[in-house]
Amino acid sequence: MRKLLYVFMALALVVLAACSKDSGGEAEKEKEKEEAQQNLNETGMPIVKDQITLKMWAAMGNNTMKNWNDILVWNTYEEMTNVKVEWEQVEPDAVEEKRNLSLVSGTLPDVYYAANMPTLDIFKYGQQGSFVKLNDLIDKYAPNLKKLMDENPSIRKAITFPDGNIYSLPVIHDPEFTSVRTHPLMWYNKELLDKYGMDVPSTTEEFYTFLKTVQEKDPDITPYGSYNGTLHVNFLRGAFGVGNTGRSYIDKDPESGELRFYPITDNYRELLEYANKLHTEKLVEQNIYTIDWAQFLNNGAEDKYASMVFYAPEELFGKEIGEKYVGGLPLKGPHGDQKWAQVAFPVGHIGKFIITDQNKNPEATMRWVDHFYSDEGSRLFYMGVENETYEVVDGKYKYMDHITNSTEGLTKEQEIVKYLGWIGIGAPGILMQDYFDGSEGSDQALEAAAKVEPYLLDEVWPPFTYTEEESKELTALAADIEKYVTEMQDKFVVGEESLSNWDKFVDTVKKQGLDRYMEIQNDAYQRYLDN
Repeated sequence: MRKLLYVFMALALVVLAACSKDSGGEAEKEKEKEEAQQNLNETGMPIVKDQITLKMWAAMGNNTMKNWNDILVWNTYEEMTNVKVEWEQVEPDAVEEKRNLSLVSGTLPDVYYAANMPTLDIFKYGQQGSFVKLNDLIDKYAPNLKKLMDENPSIRKAITFPDGNIYSLPVIHDPEFTSVRTHPLMWYNKELLDKYGMDVPSTTEEFYTFLKTVQEKDPDITPYGSYNGTLHVNFLRGAFGVGNTGRSYIDKDPESGELRFYPITDNYRELLEYANKLHTEKLVEQNIYTIDWAQFLNNGAEDKYASMVFYAPEELFGKEIGEKYVGGLPLKGPHGDQKWAQVAFPVGHIGKFIITDQNKNPEATMRWVDHFYSDEGSRLFYMGVENETYEVVDGKYKYMDHITNSTEGLTKEQEIVKYLGWIGIGAPGILMQDYFDGSEGSDQALEAAAKVEPYLLDEVWPPFTYTEEESKELTALAADIEKYVTEMQDKFVVGEESLSNWDKFVDTVKKQGLDRYMEIQNDAYQRYLDN
């Protein structure tokens, strides 16, 4: 009996110790939370009274500065906010591997920055509690982002997961910045148009006539070229009434209003027949599916293209050749369709900024990133500091001469990365037209984008979010269906596969699980509408 009593006493002591430890741990957390709250300035700058340090895991671009601990943008922002950032910078070719290792290590950073976190991982670790729910933090500490979401509710829809929570923040392209959302655009050599007495083509018939005229009268010039064959097909979608929501593979049936898999529609077959005709008659660069970027740029700089889908030619071919080009129009197709279908949703990748459960200052962290969703924050991030990296000329923000005309013989991009961190990463925040001095922000690009504005899609969808089960199933289905469709699209265009085999192609797609693929997409679409 006495032994039994000792056992009970020992167990009681263990339980009491455990409870004491738990309560102590909880008490410590509450104390840290209270101290962080007392240190926080809820508005204005600096963000905190006493300096804090945040550890941020950051994915780099190919040309990003390798050391962010001493560049203008982050030094300036540290002075403004009293928030010091310790950057763990990861090279592009190692991002996926190191991101995955970081997630399973058990030791997370305070923040994942520009990490392009896959939506499946965001949802998985969000539900586990490793990634912080951001809904309340946004409402209380992110007035700039909240304003954008209130003005454009589709932004909130796009970043909300199936459980109703927001676990990550996106890069946002200002909806008014049409140029960045519509590029690459169609361009025509104006000297050739004038030579032939033609206007910019506005129908599929006029486009064909222009290409044919170039072939006959200027055989040394390629009628149409690009660095990617798929861009040509995408350019034609709006002329054949498919891709009417800006998404690949799925759109909305204009008659029923239901989701459809448009690569198996009759309209899409007509598009491929038209594209095949252009390729077969050698009106399109014959190696368009294999040409590399450098070769395309070299061809363009040597004035070898009459038309192309590309970015502002003046910026990438040089002024002498580039200024010959004028922006094109969406083509009106055989059934009267005329839309610019290659337009991006304002929300880019949603996995750009994630606060983890290791972060002891989530409120300050939310305030830190929210600044970049404002006008002032966008200007700082993309232009830097006035009279150090940019100046205002005739009301426009322009990089200073030491950046645009490097004394070291460097490109503008190579000079920019010495001061700023935006090159090649798609950072969390908002990209605004006034503060973007890249090719899409050039006068030539803005003028070309204005031409297509009247033809933009009525509705543009973002990528949907899926449950973990849906995502796994959809990934497997898409690996078969989307891969097969893309491969066959290319073969139909270049003539490796005859369009007489269209019915066989459609049957194959259906047998690969198309019904279930569309069921998942439809469920995700309905949730998107309900968010």
